[in-house]
Amino acid sequence: MAKAASKKRATGRKPAAKRAGGDSSATGRRWSGEVTRHSNALDLEEGVFKKRSARQVALSLKRSAEASKRRKATPFQSAMSMLNFEINRAGKGMSAPRRHILENAKDELRKAFDRT
Repeated sequence: MAKAASKKRATGRKPAAKRAGGDSSATGRRWSGEVTRHSNALDLEEGVFKKRSARQVALSLKRSAEASKRRKATPFQSAMSMLNFEINRAGKGMSAPRRHILENAKDELRKAFDRT
């Protein structure tokens, strides 16, 4: 029995039932996924963070933020918040070129809102 207990500790993982949120499915494991799917912050265009240019990402976020009736902050703050959330949520899994585009989108967003 001692071997079984040490074997569980060696993996460094908690059983699925004890994870945050209690959902053990691959798509529902993290709180950030829940926020992405059910957030009331902004209605974003499909694939906004997959666009090829920083300018396209920024302009799409601007349109979404200005059109939203549910945001609590200014359109600029809401758009920048969503962009930062996406960058932080992807974390280490994001490729360097994709991260570069999204980081540059911050500057483009500032330009689009005349906040340079």
